[in-house]
Amino acid sequence: MYDRILVPTDGSSGTDETLDHALHIAADNDATVQALYVVDRRLFLAADEDTQDDVIATLEQEGDAALDAAETAGGNAGVEVVGERREGIPHTEIMSYAEEIDADLLVMGTHGRTGRDRLASLGSVTERVVENVGRPTLVVDIGDGEE
Repeated sequence: MYDRILVPTDGSSGTDETLDHALHIAADNDATVQALYVVDRRLFLAADEDTQDDVIATLEQEGDAALDAAETAGGNAGVEVVGERREGIPHTEIMSYAEEIDADLLVMGTHGRTGRDRLASLGSVTERVVENVGRPTLVVDIGDGEE
């Protein structure tokens, strides 16, 4: 039923829980998990010009660490996890990537990072994806997560 499961990640403990759900579904269906980290360009464009390079480097490092963790978790669960890092607006990139890989299922948490790490006023990434992606989406309640 499922061949390609897309799990957007921001590296927070909540997305670890979301990944765990996706890995169980993938194991039951002999599916591949596609882990996606989106470097939110709005965060580095909002930074002072003299700090933009540092901000993007930090976001890229966080992304690589999140994807490495997802691939390691997949290996431990016996599930193939393919990591992809993109730059853009998270909900837009998630929907675009879901279309590109023809994802059978998206697995997302109720929320990820907020505050300084994410611009809460820009709205919920999960909500925007669920409303617009046109693909089956499992939303995992991750409780309080990292707020």
